[in-house]
Amino acid sequence: MKALVTLTPSESKRLVAMAVAAHPAVKRALREGIVAIGLGSTNAYVAEELLGESLDRGRYMAGFTDAHGTCVVPKEERLQEVVIELGRRVQESVSSAVKRMGAGDVLIKGANALDAHGTAGVMLASDVGGTIAEVYGIAKARGVRIIVPVTLEKFIPGSIEELSKEAGIQLITLSTGIPVGIFPVAGEVITEIEAFRMLYGVEALVAGAGGTGGGEGSVTLLLKGEKEAVERAFRAVERLKGEPPVKPVRGSCSRCGYSQCPRSRR
Repeated sequence: MKALVTLTPSESKRLVAMAVAAHPAVKRALREGIVAIGLGSTNAYVAEELLGESLDRGRYMAGFTDAHGTCVVPKEERLQEVVIELGRRVQESVSSAVKRMGAGDVLIKGANALDAHGTAGVMLASDVGGTIAEVYGIAKARGVRIIVPVTLEKFIPGSIEELSKEAGIQLITLSTGIPVGIFPVAGEVITEIEAFRMLYGVEALVAGAGGTGGGEGSVTLLLKGEKEAVERAFRAVERLKGEPPVKPVRGSCSRCGYSQCPRSRR
């Protein structure tokens, strides 16, 4: 049986978050270890699924891209990162928690881009690399499981490895937002494709991308599989419909600490 479904970016984020919450490694780490969830719009949905409560998603973010360009949520407006140890939330940053993490623990890190090789890319607005610079080496050295929830709206042509060689805050002369570097992240990527397979046992093929009239950034997928599984997946999509978009908190450009952003100088 086959079905055609369209998901807006927020609906996709919810679906991917549900798959992350159902991941065996995540469920095991929730019981026996540590799950650390970095800031990010998709990760906000992941945190909600794991905590069983709603968050102010627009504040569970660091960097974001809106109609103006690349930007950041002011630090004083950001929510505390979610770290769960032995099933209970602890008041600790991801940067601190990763120093206690090891094999069997899970670090959940979102991304700004995904290429055809399965490499995720994280934009770096901080000239010292931000959180990813603080945690990635430790996680890789110790064998911490890195899961990267990222929706297909962030799929890009080309290679993130090659892009990372060209990008850099001090290499960019003109920008509509904050200039950034690019950090390639190797981890287990979970998109809508993996989510449909993990949650409902159906294959998802990308049939189209983009839209208008509120469908900007959407992905259209062809689902195929056994009749019962496809019907179950289709009903799940119907329940996801209407998920509101995430509205990030944008600070005052005149008081922004990112002097390299042209908007802060206007």
